[in-house]
Amino acid sequence: MNPVPSPRQACEPAPRLPERIVCLTEESTETLYLLGEQRRIVGISGFTVRPPQARREKPRVSAFTSANIERIVALRPDLVLGFSDLQADIARELIGRGIEVWISNQRSVAEILGYVLRLGAMVGAPRRAQRLVAQWQAGFERLRRQAAAWPRRPRVYFEEWDQPMICGIRWVSELIALAGGDDVFAELAEGALGAQRIIHDSGEVPRRAPEIIVGSWCGKKFQPARVAARPGWQDIPAVRDGQLHEIKSPLILQPGPAALSDGVHALAAIFAQWQASCHARP
Repeated sequence: MNPVPSPRQACEPAPRLPERIVCLTEESTETLYLLGEQRRIVGISGFTVRPPQARREKPRVSAFTSANIERIVALRPDLVLGFSDLQADIARELIGRGIEVWISNQRSVAEILGYVLRLGAMVGAPRRAQRLVAQWQAGFERLRRQAAAWPRRPRVYFEEWDQPMICGIRWVSELIALAGGDDVFAELAEGALGAQRIIHDSGEVPRRAPEIIVGSWCGKKFQPARVAARPGWQDIPAVRDGQLHEIKSPLILQPGPAALSDGVHALAAIFAQWQASCHARP
């Protein structure tokens, strides 16, 4: 038997969900597609590559630190989703036009999972968001069990940019650990901004002797030969053994679904290959 609503409940309007969403970054677009809520998206970032159909289906209205404000306004969004202080100017202008804006600032694996749960709740898909999070967490546990069987963990240097040298952000460092490696610059990963993760002394990398180097130069191709040729780097174990690998930046440098799925599994595959090569050596 259904309860009879009180007079006050009967007068209260139902919560209104956003129906026209502009996504200024890729992770919000990918999350909404995974939640089955892509019909709500009316505009996306020009840097969006995941999922591929988004570029075919949705108009592109922004870069990362710039946006076509007039085009966004013309789309009549009731919510704009952005990320970090780097999009503060875009958010300020849109708010000034009377548009609701949510700027998230997730920097860790736990914060990314929380972001997905909050976004799921905002669009009326909390259970689907919970299932997604549970799926990723189960994947993390499988990777932990796999790594626990290895004789030891590789020392890993992750490079986000080459000039200046910038090491990986917090969620990348955490994914390295989940996949079975040890980030040699884990203490710098806490820096939210790239400027806080600059390695000012290139000689510090040889001193930390990484056995694997992973490059993900945001927006350009990783060049292993250039890295190996840096002065003083020839005796780094990773360089000596040819363990320089690339993971494309869309897979790991956006704080969303890609990093928690393809990104961490790409790391795990590299580490498993290193383990096999160690066993094969005489």
